Order: sequence, then C-alpha cells, then structure tokens
Amino acid sequence: MAARETAAAAGQLPDPVLKLGLNNLPIDGPDRYSVTRDFMTMRSVGVMQELTRPEKRRARVGRAEREVDLAQVARQATIADLQRDTALAWLERSYRESSRDLLQSQIAQAELQVQAAETLYRSGKGSQAEVFAARGSVEQLRDGLAQAERQVAVATTQLGRWVGESARLPLGSRPALTLPAWTEGALAEHLTQHPQIAAAARQEAIADSDAAVARAARSSDWSVELMYSQRGPAYSNMVSINLSVPLQWDQKNRQDRELAARLAGIDEARARREELQRAHEAEVRAMLQEWRSHEDRLRRYDASLLPLATQRSEAALVAYRSGTGPLPAVLDARRSEVDVRMERLRIELDRARIWAQLNYLLPSHDGAQAKPEAAR
Repeated sequence: MAARETAAAAGQLPDPVLKLGLNNLPIDGPDRYSVTRDFMTMRSVGVMQELTRPEKRRARVGRAEREVDLAQVARQATIADLQRDTALAWLERSYRESSRDLLQSQIAQAELQVQAAETLYRSGKGSQAEVFAARGSVEQLRDGLAQAERQVAVATTQLGRWVGESARLPLGSRPALTLPAWTEGALAEHLTQHPQIAAAARQEAIADSDAAVARAARSSDWSVELMYSQRGPAYSNMVSINLSVPLQWDQKNRQDRELAARLAGIDEARARREELQRAHEAEVRAMLQEWRSHEDRLRRYDASLLPLATQRSEAALVAYRSGTGPLPAVLDARRSEVDVRMERLRIELDRARIWAQLNYLLPSHDGAQAKPEAAR
C-alpha cells in the first residue's frame, strides 16, 4: 500500500547533499583563470547532511501512520459500498420478477374469465359488453406486464454493473430479512465503525499528528558539512567542517502561528466527526422507524387486507357464475386484489432496501453471511 511505504520513508533522515565547488579563482592579473598558481584557489568536494531531530522524525512517522489508517478505512468503505449496492440491485431485480410473475398469473386467470364471458354471450346468458369488459381487463394486465418486464430488464442491467454477466442467470431465493444485531444495541458505540465516521476519526488523528509535527518544528534542525579542498601542488590541501542551524528569530509569528493553526485544525476535525456521528445516528434511527412501520403494514396485509381482497374476488366470481352478480363486479374485485398484492410487494421491496442499507452499513456487520447470491 502506498501509504504504508510513505510511513516507512517518513522516519528516515533527508538525503545527504553532494557539493562541488571552485573557490577564489583569479579573473585578472598574471594568474587569471589558473586553478593551481594562486594559493587561495581551491577545488572543493563536500557532503552535507541535515540532522533531523528524532522527535520530529517520530512525529512525521506518526502522521504517516495515520494516513495508513485512513487508507485502510477508505478501502473498507469501498467494500461496504460495493456490498450494499450489489445487494440493492439484486433485491430490486428479485422483487421486480415477483411483480412480473404475479401479473402473469393474473393474466392467465383473466383469460379464463374472457372465455367464460364469451361462452355465456354465445349461449344468450351474457352481454357483449361483458365480453369487451373482460378483454379490456386482460389488456390492462398485459400493459402492466410490459412495464414489469421493462423494470426487470432495467434491474438486470443495473445488477450487471456489479456482478457482470452473472446478472443474466436465474436468481436464487431471497435471504431472510433480519436486521443485524448491532441495531439493538447502543447505536452511538456501533456507529464509530461507520466508514465515514471512522474516516473522520482518522482525519482528526491526522490533525493531531500535524500539530505534533508543528510542535516539533519549533526546535531547529542542525546540518553538518564536511568539505575537502585541493589547491595547487605548491600548497597544502585543506579539510573544512561546518555546522549550520536555522535562526528562528521570529518564532512567535512563524512557528507559533503554524502550531496554533494546527491546533485549530484539531478542533475543526473533531467538530466534523461529531456532526457526522449525530447525522448518521439520526439516519439509522429513521431507517429503523421505517422498518418497524413496514413490518406492521406487512402484518396487516397478511392478516386482513389480502384475505379480504381474495374473499371479495371469490364471492364476486361465485355470484357471477350463479347469475346473481354482474361481470364488472368480478373484474373490479380482481383489479382490487391485484392492486393489494402489488402494494404488498412494494412494501416488501422498501423493507428489503432498508435491510440492505443497514446490513451493509458497517464493514464488520453481523449479516455478512446473509449476502444474496447473483445466481444459483
């Protein structure tokens, strides 16, 4: 990982500097441009090394290590996003196929109703208007089926973005939609693992490391230089040793202000992390409320709305067959039952979307083994 390599380099001394020079070369007089006749002319080669203070190098290493942590969190966030988006696309296609299958079954029943209406019309017991009404009901269902087929095709294309050609294979059964265990505990504690919050925490740590680097910079680093100078053959060669140190003559307006800026950055990073924590906690609580609402609605549909719609359809059909009820009542009851069943599927899809968002919200979620498969 690039950040890890950077962290290893941060603790090293700067590269030494090679210095080459030609000093005190005459440019006029009898010795002009001679590098050997004047006793002051020297050809020099030297090396200079900056001796960075150990505490400053440790501070730089600490900051680089925080960058490594941030890169790891970013990788976890990418994985969590991929898992969530794949699950959402898989569930979208699965429920769109369920809607299509429901319409196909209803079309088959409606076509039988058309045949019955035509039989009664030919026998003189029904009207032509009833035949047309039955055919119109079939065509409406077929129009709905065309829309459902389009939605399945779109969902398959979207799933293909994440799983490639496997998206065209038949889907397996849907997973059990149970919320991860962490939603029952202390949300604030668990949400510290949220990728965005974890990244904000790493940014806060980086800001703290920046302050440590700025604090260490208030002490100057020394540089040492060793130079060998060669003169003409009639003169002695020389060796020079130099030490240099920056003079922080205006520390209050330079180093101290830099440190103050870094300390202010810590406060800003902390405020961003706390705001993200509150925002995501509120978001999760809202999703949990929606989940409970969908659960209550599904129970209501299963306990009363679906049975009532089915019983109404059956009663209207029995009355029509016995000659005591009109065909429009049967068709209206059928449409109502289809609408109820489709609405139930929509509620279940909304609940499944919330499940995917919560189940793949944290990198180390408890539902990792409940991933939907693209095909079986």
